[in-house]
Amino acid sequence: MMADQGGGSRAPDAAYPTAARGTPGEVFGAFLKLGLTSFGGPVAHLGYFRDELVMRRRWIDEAGYADLVALCQFLPGPASSQVGYALGVLRGGALGGLAAWSAFTLPSALLLLLFALGASRLQGPVGAGLIHGLKLVAVAVVAQAVWSMARALTPDWRRRAIAVGAVIVLALTGGPGSQPAAIVFGGLLGLWFCRGGDPAPTTSPLTFPISRRAGVIALGAFAVLLTGLPLAAMASGSHGLALFDVFYRSGALVFGGGHVVLPLLEEGVVRPGWIDPDRFLSGYGAAQATPGPLFAFAAFLGAAMEPAPNGVAGAMLCLGAIFAPGLLLVTGVLPFWNALRARPLVQAAMRGANAAVVGILAAALYDPLWTGTIQSPVDVALALVGFILLTAMKCPPWAVVAMAAACGAALALL
Repeated sequence: MMADQGGGSRAPDAAYPTAARGTPGEVFGAFLKLGLTSFGGPVAHLGYFRDELVMRRRWIDEAGYADLVALCQFLPGPASSQVGYALGVLRGGALGGLAAWSAFTLPSALLLLLFALGASRLQGPVGAGLIHGLKLVAVAVVAQAVWSMARALTPDWRRRAIAVGAVIVLALTGGPGSQPAAIVFGGLLGLWFCRGGDPAPTTSPLTFPISRRAGVIALGAFAVLLTGLPLAAMASGSHGLALFDVFYRSGALVFGGGHVVLPLLEEGVVRPGWIDPDRFLSGYGAAQATPGPLFAFAAFLGAAMEPAPNGVAGAMLCLGAIFAPGLLLVTGVLPFWNALRARPLVQAAMRGANAAVVGILAAALYDPLWTGTIQSPVDVALALVGFILLTAMKCPPWAVVAMAAACGAALALL
């Protein structure tokens, strides 16, 4: 049975697809909608993906989605973009993966390119209020994801304890390696506590139409570029190659993506004098107001830097470079993932890792989303209304986004 293309509800026992059944065009349309409406950073993106692709379109089941989230959180690179790319591959093959990435990334990249080239941006109280409303709906989306995923992935006290333990790991460690550490913690506890908890696999097989040979080639390309680009840039003296190397290394050496990549980018482009510090920060501020991945900030930097290549060519170069390592890693791992996750020990580890993912989402719901967004009782009320609209009323996220943005702008005028 084909998945519902209209995004409507399906019966709970409807079969999920176990192979790529859609077209790249279908994948592009679904992710373009997400790329235009997914505000709030990588954790919020995972909530939007879950609502649209797991609950509404039924491209993958809950446990399979959590497996992908755990895998991509553990790999370096932009986690939400990697999850989106993997879902695109699952649904539409290699072209579907590229369609998912491009549709999710292009809206924010184009907005930031326009800003770098001098287009005006939202200013004043109305603009600030609109942006604040968009951040409020991100709180509601992540709260919905935490609530639903906790019910599905932490059904017993052992997994609930692992989720709480993951929150503790995040609180004690901090830094860019805290999320992978929490997932490793959950996986190890899953090996001990979650073996034999389920008589059969809890999720359908995930058939990724990528050969193992292609996966090995992708992993080899990742390693060759990571080690070879600095040498090639030094030997050639090419500024374009040096630029590609800086953004490739930034994408390859960061876990979690988003704000974590900013120190690496600042080190790579501000210290050499390629861009003024004030302009760097203004571009980062503009990136907060756009939907989609924060890694699209690379488009602004590539366009705004003084040495050529810059402008549109620089934006394309830097955008491709910063996303390339994460996508190569996912392409390399996916052909082996289905066989690995079918093993009993791996299933036990993934039960623990999935519980840790719930803890990671819960921790991120508090900090940075709640602490960085909720400033008054009115904010609490708007976030609660958004949560109710998403959960009880089953409103589509884009409608809640529009409502929250309008409320934020209206309140700014009062």
